[in-house]
Amino acid sequence: MPVDLTWTPQPAAPNVVRAQAEWEGRPGIAAAIASSLMGWQRLRFEITEDASPGVDGSRHAYTPTLGAFTAVIGVAGDIMIPEDRLRAAMMMAAQGRCVLEEELDKMLGKPWDEELEPFRYAGDGAPVRWLHAAV
Repeated sequence: MPVDLTWTPQPAAPNVVRAQAEWEGRPGIAAAIASSLMGWQRLRFEITEDASPGVDGSRHAYTPTLGAFTAVIGVAGDIMIPEDRLRAAMMMAAQGRCVLEEELDKMLGKPWDEELEPFRYAGDGAPVRWLHAAV
């Protein structure tokens, strides 16, 4: 269904606007929204889908400089890193091909958090629009 977002000035950057929305929908819709938004140029965003019974959640972030980040979110809200990704990072670090702490930071989305943090500030009275869909 079409969404009409309220765009307000973004205090973190001149001549930039921001919008924020809370939403409800079927599991997996966050990935579809993120995929659609990645087609826009110069856009920064993050989308979090909470876990639901039998389905892990997800976090999607995008910045023009870093590109896309996606992580699985467990029921407690933690990022869940697959065992194979951890083993690969440990092997690369043992071979001197990377710094383990830096690889773990990437898996946890730290570079995206650092770049997005100044843009998260909404200011007093910033509107939030609630989106609802039948689940």
